Amino acid sequence: MTSPDPDGIPGHPPVTERRLHPVTPFRRAWAPVAVLAGWAVHDPNGTQEQLARLTTTMLLLGLAVLIPVAGLYGFLSWWFTHFAVTDAELRIRTGLLFRRTAHIRLERIQAVDVSRPLLARVAGVAKLRIDVVGTDSKDELAFLGEEEARALRAELLARAAGFTPETAREVGEAPAHQLLHVPPRELVRALLLTGATWGSLCAALVVPTVLWAVTHNLWTVLVSAVPLLGAAGASSAGRFVSEFDWTVGESPDGLRIDRGLLDRAHETVPPGRVQTVRIVEPLLWRRLGWVRVELDVAGSANSVLIPVAPRPLAESVIARVLPGVEVPREPACSPRRARWCLPVWWRGHRVAVTGTVFATRDGLLRRRLSLVPHAKVQSVRLTQGPWKRLWRLADVHVDTGAGKTVTARLRDAGEAARLLDEQADRSRTGRRDAHPDRWMTG
Repeated sequence: MTSPDPDGIPGHPPVTERRLHPVTPFRRAWAPVAVLAGWAVHDPNGTQEQLARLTTTMLLLGLAVLIPVAGLYGFLSWWFTHFAVTDAELRIRTGLLFRRTAHIRLERIQAVDVSRPLLARVAGVAKLRIDVVGTDSKDELAFLGEEEARALRAELLARAAGFTPETAREVGEAPAHQLLHVPPRELVRALLLTGATWGSLCAALVVPTVLWAVTHNLWTVLVSAVPLLGAAGASSAGRFVSEFDWTVGESPDGLRIDRGLLDRAHETVPPGRVQTVRIVEPLLWRRLGWVRVELDVAGSANSVLIPVAPRPLAESVIARVLPGVEVPREPACSPRRARWCLPVWWRGHRVAVTGTVFATRDGLLRRRLSLVPHAKVQSVRLTQGPWKRLWRLADVHVDTGAGKTVTARLRDAGEAARLLDEQADRSRTGRRDAHPDRWMTG
């Protein structure tokens, strides 16, 4: 399908618009059914009364009407959805009753992720999610054929890197070099050695038992047991399913993450967009030397870089995310008088500043070392309440571009004032010397 240029500029070639995969109507046909299901959940008593009044014939007639209506809705929503790649933008037109056109500038594209839910994998289709600089939400194309999704992703990334339309189609997807792979056995061991897994499981067993002993009410036990069991499953089986076969690879367009047992995801950590890196050390992992690496990425939902890995291997991957950054070994502890503000746990708060990062560590049982490159610091603040003022202590807060804050707690007041002034200078210097955030610069 072709359409004239929307700006009406003479001499511009017509834009070739494409539709989504023909399987898409089956996915969208569930929308009317979901509306009815939502109404039923919102008013269960009313729904039960209405169903009690209906005869079998009326129910069959209702289904005979609902199924064609749902199918027609799915078809029409698919029919009126088009997308096209022009010389300057990706254009997505959607809407059955209310039309919406998204104009995504190609040079603003930061990442393009491919996900394949279980049913989509069976049907041979994939979902494309586009991460654009300066926006929190992602536009998506669901669904495309797997080959078409990979080809479109490669073209968009090449166009975002500055290649011409003709060259972008020939470049294809940039090759990736594998940096890390998490074996399933190691992932299982890590989950079994995580305190949250056993804590949620114990809560799911103990709380319903206590409630039954006190109330002898089955409904009360079920209402408490179901969410607790769900939380226990999410912290163990859910994480295993989502983090299964975790692979990190390096390519010119950033670090690529492939993961998932049932739903496969192909994500990209955008270059230059990482604001904070956190190295997490649960208590039971330390003897094995394992760590978990988490990220704060501006404008992206990516939060995990490595679910579990030996610390030296994890640090080698961090060096790819933050070139030239060395992980501080022994951050400075808070002064002893901090114990009057936070007994016992004051020992867990530490800080270190290098030529490249502002680093803080907190926690005794579950240590977290947060690394903020100086170039990513947006603002620095010092806070000091009455009690901390009495003990000559203060907190230094560093705000990043991802809307997150890293805090150096319980510092000596003089040290905190010095950190505040020096960090402001380091941030200005870091932003001036930082490399531009561009694709395929390697």
